[in-house]
Amino acid sequence: MTYCVGLKLNDGLVFMSDTRTNAGVDNISVFRKMFHWDAPGDRSVTLMTAGNLATTQAAVSLLNERALPAEERGRPSIMDAPSMFRVAELVGDTLREVIRSQASGETLEAEAAFSATIILGGQIKGGEPRLFLIYPEGNFVEAGVDTPFFQIGETKYGKPILVRAYDPEMSFEEAVKLLMLSFDSTIKANLSVGLPLDLHVYEAGSLSAGRKRRIDPGDPFFELLSGGWGDALREAFQKLPSYSFDE
Repeated sequence: MTYCVGLKLNDGLVFMSDTRTNAGVDNISVFRKMFHWDAPGDRSVTLMTAGNLATTQAAVSLLNERALPAEERGRPSIMDAPSMFRVAELVGDTLREVIRSQASGETLEAEAAFSATIILGGQIKGGEPRLFLIYPEGNFVEAGVDTPFFQIGETKYGKPILVRAYDPEMSFEEAVKLLMLSFDSTIKANLSVGLPLDLHVYEAGSLSAGRKRRIDPGDPFFELLSGGWGDALREAFQKLPSYSFDE
């Protein structure tokens, strides 16, 4: 399993993904699930994947091959698409192409085994930062005021704090803290999600690669935040009124 979050702020976009993959408790590996394409001054595109690893790797490999210079590929690319909407279309088409190819010759139900979901975000010169959730069928939805973030993978444990604490005006530093707490809750509740975590912060209008970090096991700030959050929850719980069995 996996856990990835894309968050849209007034100041830009924040992405975070874990790196754990597993095919049983005795077969756990680390694979990167966040990928970037940048052309300084023109565009910055970030993509995160969840689902069948072979499917997501094949889709990313195709996108990389098709991001070669125009004379070397002869087909549309995310590096020359005129808008983030067109990039989302290309990524969706590529994902659908890979799933259909891998499921070729199998029953329609078998396509579920090759399923994958993608969070795509970024900005292209002349447009605003945009964030999309792309489904295995290739169709997609876009983040907006009412739905300012997307999650893929093991989403349920980390969602409550995002819903309660998200503010579009929060700083990047506050957003990273929020995402770390969301991931901490997920990691503690589900063994299929784990560190290292990959982080990317994209500042609106920069049109270049933003700040990127890898948060490794034992990271001092993550450990401090995790412990402090646990203490704060216990303290808040104790301050709340207790239930009474009296009428």
